[in-house]
Amino acid sequence: MMVPLRIIDGSFLIKAFAQLKSTWTDRLLRWGAIAAAALCLLPMVAVVLAALLGTTDTLQHLADTVLVRYTLTTLTLIVIVVFGTLVVGTGAAWLVTMTRFPGRGVLEVMLALPFAFPAYVMGYAYTDFLDHPGAVQTFLRSVTGWGPKDYWFPEIRSIGGAGLMFVLVLYPYVYLLARSAFLRESATANLAARSLGRSATGAFWFVSLPIARPAIAGGVLLALMETIADFGTVSYFGIQTFATGIYTSWFSFADRGGAAQLAFCLLIFALFLAVLEQMQRGAARNHAAGQHDKRPKRAQLKGWRAVGAFVFCALPVFFGFILPIILLAMMGLDSEQNLFSERYLIFIKNSVLLASIASLATVLLAVLLASYKRFHPSRLARASANIARVGYAVPGGVIAVGLLVPFAAMDNRIDAFAETYFNVSTGLIFTGTITVLVMAYMVRFMAAALNTYEGGLATLNTKLESVSRSLGTNSTGILFRVHLPVLKTSVFTALLIVFVDVMKELPATLIMRPFNFDTLAVQAHRLASDERLAGAAVPSLVIVLIGLLPVILLCRRLSKD
Repeated sequence: MMVPLRIIDGSFLIKAFAQLKSTWTDRLLRWGAIAAAALCLLPMVAVVLAALLGTTDTLQHLADTVLVRYTLTTLTLIVIVVFGTLVVGTGAAWLVTMTRFPGRGVLEVMLALPFAFPAYVMGYAYTDFLDHPGAVQTFLRSVTGWGPKDYWFPEIRSIGGAGLMFVLVLYPYVYLLARSAFLRESATANLAARSLGRSATGAFWFVSLPIARPAIAGGVLLALMETIADFGTVSYFGIQTFATGIYTSWFSFADRGGAAQLAFCLLIFALFLAVLEQMQRGAARNHAAGQHDKRPKRAQLKGWRAVGAFVFCALPVFFGFILPIILLAMMGLDSEQNLFSERYLIFIKNSVLLASIASLATVLLAVLLASYKRFHPSRLARASANIARVGYAVPGGVIAVGLLVPFAAMDNRIDAFAETYFNVSTGLIFTGTITVLVMAYMVRFMAAALNTYEGGLATLNTKLESVSRSLGTNSTGILFRVHLPVLKTSVFTALLIVFVDVMKELPATLIMRPFNFDTLAVQAHRLASDERLAGAAVPSLVIVLIGLLPVILLCRRLSKD
């Protein structure tokens, strides 16, 4: 009897085993990507269901009492942030990119440094400086001899004051994206405008600005997402927005239905902003003009124009970074807070522990999502990545409510089952530990990790993967032997960005942290709420100094580019 040759040939078995192994790795990538997308989608679905299942009495009460106020204050902040970040970010980006003036090289880097500040930390510093007992008004009264009621001074704890804090810390979004767009601009279009009689300012309005418009709009939308997600600043300034309403309904009134319905209203607006941001990102590909191998020549500014450009770029650096750092340092020296005490070491340990676990888990899922999309560019892969990005537009308070509702119910069911059948109380397995809190961080900051890793992945030629597959390497082998070694800088950057974002995050941490588990951000918020601003400066300064790390790395990368 003739034995089939392919049974005798061992290469057939090797190929079959390799194909089976490749199938399993592809399934692992697919289910990992689906799990990451499902985790990011879960809080939004939970918020929608909790809001729809809540009684209409709560919604009617909110509409009659606070809903209009929440809407108006949120919209007012949005208008301030749009105008402020647009003017400061775009103007500074164009000046340092398209012109030359004394100090341009230093300001080009320092304009991004306010990005390290959380808005609530900026609010603490300026409140201590500008409030009635602060240094400015005390000096004013000592010089003029005025009494407390003899003069008018702008109130820092107001909608305008909060809007100013947001502008100072969020304009770098617009600055960095606009500067990248201006750097990509070709000399051809700019020279054509100048040859037709346009001045440098005219070329900016009619050439540079339209080309960079999608990037600028994307930066403004990112700033708006951060504004509506903020809780620390508006809470400390006593401003009632949707973010503060969610926290008040959940904790002060123990009204989970009302919190879910407020979160649902905020979720709709956040998703609207996310859709706009995605549209702007797609439109950014359609605004190339001229040859890109030549850069526009920078115009040399002299006289009052050079002075004006320097002042315009130096003011946001001074008020957004230099002055707050000085104020926090002086406040910290006058406080009784000991950064090296056992209590503060516990705060630092908790913050670092949460940030480390969350950053590792988030980047791991981001790598799975990006790899699945790279190896299998299907509708499912693209949809999974897009769903994972949406979490960045959802405020931390909304994510907290969305995760606490299902996991609290799950904890109660598990505990009831264990007591009924085993006479054992399991306690709160998910909501009583940092498990759900880490999930919230993953949902909130998945987009940051995914965009960073995909940015590096886009620079790799697909021929590397074709050669690897021709040598018998499956998807897992390509990921660990090719992608990760080559993209270790992108992975490290993603880890660092998520780490710092978690260190700064406040609303989700306040709502979801386990009992007696506080972080630096929570400690700063607690001390500031008790009007102990000098004490709040110590944890705030630590958060800012840690936040400087990714900003400095980003500035170095931009300088090299």
